Amino acid sequence: MTDAPKTLAPGDHVFLVDGSNFIFRAFFQSIRQDRKYNYRADQLPTGAVRLFCAKLLQFVRDGAAGVHPTHLAIIFDKSENSFRKEIYPAYKANRAEPPEDLVPQFPLFRAAVRSFGLEPVEQDVYEADDLIATYAKQAKEAGADVTIISADKDLMQLVRPGVAMYDPASGEREERKIGREEVIAYFGAPPEKVVDIQALAGDSTDNVPGAPGIGVKTAAQLIHEYGDLDTLIARAGEIKQNKRRETLTDPEVIEKVRLSKRLVRLVDDVKVTTPLDDLRLQQPDGKALVAFLKAMEFTTITRRVGEIFDVDVSAVDPDPAFVGANGWRGRNGEIAAPKAEQPEMAPAPRGKNAALTPAAFATTRAEKAMATPVEREKYVCISSAEELESWISQAFDAGFVCFDTETDSLDPMQANLVGVSLALAPNRACYIPLGHR
Repeated sequence: MTDAPKTLAPGDHVFLVDGSNFIFRAFFQSIRQDRKYNYRADQLPTGAVRLFCAKLLQFVRDGAAGVHPTHLAIIFDKSENSFRKEIYPAYKANRAEPPEDLVPQFPLFRAAVRSFGLEPVEQDVYEADDLIATYAKQAKEAGADVTIISADKDLMQLVRPGVAMYDPASGEREERKIGREEVIAYFGAPPEKVVDIQALAGDSTDNVPGAPGIGVKTAAQLIHEYGDLDTLIARAGEIKQNKRRETLTDPEVIEKVRLSKRLVRLVDDVKVTTPLDDLRLQQPDGKALVAFLKAMEFTTITRRVGEIFDVDVSAVDPDPAFVGANGWRGRNGEIAAPKAEQPEMAPAPRGKNAALTPAAFATTRAEKAMATPVEREKYVCISSAEELESWISQAFDAGFVCFDTETDSLDPMQANLVGVSLALAPNRACYIPLGHR
């Protein structure tokens, strides 16, 4: 993190984060975890936002792939109103609607970015990939290096000297750095040939037609043999394999292939509304960040942020803009009714059983806990087996105990246990250090 100089210059390193890619990645990772981590007390889905915030904290504090960025852009698809739809109305028409629990989280991702002191980057007509291509070009022209953080193969066409990709680790695979050799291993050709290969092979995910019967491997072989797509089309009559020759000499197929090239080639000269110089990474406002995280009820990361940015978490109120019903928003950020208030939901129980619903009970207890002053002098650190035995005995007598873990990482797949907290009542809790030295 740095404050000067303000203008992008040689030696700077720009991180371009494919925010839309991370949204879905975080969501599908979150639903593989325990349900209790994925909902707020009022049942607002927040699991993907939690993992998204954890990754943002890593980028801001530690960088990635051994690099600390000077500039950080979190880039989203603003809408489905892409210029590619005008070229080809069926573009991405085969995509399913996003999962129901993800929709209320869309505006929260943007709010999370702002809470870190960053501005979410998005623009009508153009997709996130086009903005990434434009910023990468601008950064290289200024002499800066670029890391594109994404697993999207469509961005591999941008890899070149000084522009690399980085795919962070997930629960399914290790982290990977993607340079020229990795692109060749994936497509069978270098980055500068990727657009031609994709135009031939098409893309079922985005409903890009391509040439029927030609996959990525065959497309790579053809481009390698003829040099580029235009030469291949011009000399298609020379192709020895009958089926391929018939396909690539069919005027309708050639039209689809040329259309596909326009769809898959990324635009790198977008007139961006957010200048790259404005994306210089600054120190977040710790209190504002804690306020948002508390409104989301992210206990562990809230505590971690407080420690990192020296903020007394207990002295910061949750951000009222996202507390309770204010946290429920539509896809475009408009205030929406909580799930329990939606007309299609069954009516809440009335009478003496009203407070027995899990959501109502959790909300009531959470509000009570937030209103209880924290008396730090009543919290103790366990330093002997005898003290621990006493707390265990008290827990058995009470019949219940609340516990929380402290770890050395926000990644649940890699974290090591550092300590355990036990609580029997408000202001009656202890901490058991395990991994401290």
